[in-house]
Amino acid sequence: MVGIKKLEVSISIDGKEVELGELVQDKKKIYFKYASNFIASGLEISPFKMKLSNAILSAETSPFNGLFGVFNDSLPDGWGQLLLDRTLISRGTLLNQITPLDRLAYVGSKGMGALIYKPAIVSEYEYVNDIALDTIANNMNQVIAGASNEVLEELFNLGGSSGGARPKIFVGYHPITGDLIHGVENLPEGYEHWIIKFPAAIDPIDIANIEYAYYKMALDAGIEMNPCKLFSGKSGKQYFGTKRFDRENGKRLHVHSASGLLHDNFRYSSLDYGHLMDAAFTLEKHTKAYEKILRLAAFNVYAHNKDDHSKNVAFIMDAVGNWKFAPAYDLTFSHTSHGMHSTMVAGESSNPGKKQLQELADEFSVKNFNILLESVQNVVFDWTKYASTYGVLSETTRLIQKVINQKKD
Repeated sequence: MVGIKKLEVSISIDGKEVELGELVQDKKKIYFKYASNFIASGLEISPFKMKLSNAILSAETSPFNGLFGVFNDSLPDGWGQLLLDRTLISRGTLLNQITPLDRLAYVGSKGMGALIYKPAIVSEYEYVNDIALDTIANNMNQVIAGASNEVLEELFNLGGSSGGARPKIFVGYHPITGDLIHGVENLPEGYEHWIIKFPAAIDPIDIANIEYAYYKMALDAGIEMNPCKLFSGKSGKQYFGTKRFDRENGKRLHVHSASGLLHDNFRYSSLDYGHLMDAAFTLEKHTKAYEKILRLAAFNVYAHNKDDHSKNVAFIMDAVGNWKFAPAYDLTFSHTSHGMHSTMVAGESSNPGKKQLQELADEFSVKNFNILLESVQNVVFDWTKYASTYGVLSETTRLIQKVINQKKD
């Protein structure tokens, strides 16, 4: 089914589905109108670009093909988009016939965050609660190589609404028994919503261990993250997993990426960490927000996480409209195709360091900058300890340490 012209949008708030409004496509233009009852709630789900209004709203074509950023956040990118496109092609659908509303209908109620789209295009796939991580990894490699359509349906239902470049699946994980089940929305008692990542074609074989070591470093550097762990396949191969922060006690939470919030095309971003600091303060209404972003910036600079784009930063809204900076995610050793940080640091993206971080601290009056910076540096410069503890290969450890040592300023 393609050519959808209208979608009803709702949002899950404190476990209850509430009508948000309606998306309508007229030719190449997409319009949105809030439901009157939702306007009365006073909740601003996208306070910078889609404020509450009785008017019929429309966004510019760029950067999200006519969608407001809050809806674009629901769409898969990277791996999820690849799966959706391959699935559509396997069903005989031409991709140039697919509209953004069609893609949101495929997301339906399975997306990240709290937004729900109806009518949803529902798969008839039958879940089987037998998650063999090694088999899934092999199936993903087949899809990446373009060699198989047989496993598309399973992989699409496991993680077709996910973001990010690396293959991943949504699962239910029982922290006591260790059992994994397919990530259905309503999990049995005792299960938690988790994401498990798999290596991309260009990743080193110990990518899961690298990211887990970075997770431990980030925690010790004072950065908030949701629990993470290494899952093992029957072969002994390990896979990185993280507990989802858009699900809490069985309830969905409204999450908005910095990309969607600020209408930033994260692939060709013009954002600076200063923009993120300003946005965080506006949302949290507390100067501690400056410190959170600056600490993350320092970690990314010294730990060589150059893939620090605006989709890898997010904010969470609670049931009464209060916002907070989301736990950090996707922190790992990374490069970019252009060799620069995806987000600038005081205007510098090629080789930012203490000078630029200090400029941000001065601009936003972060008084304890030296203490903050030292706490991050002390952890990151001790990379070898984390790498050896969490199974990073010795050659990988040396290569990363060599790069980190170049940041000692």
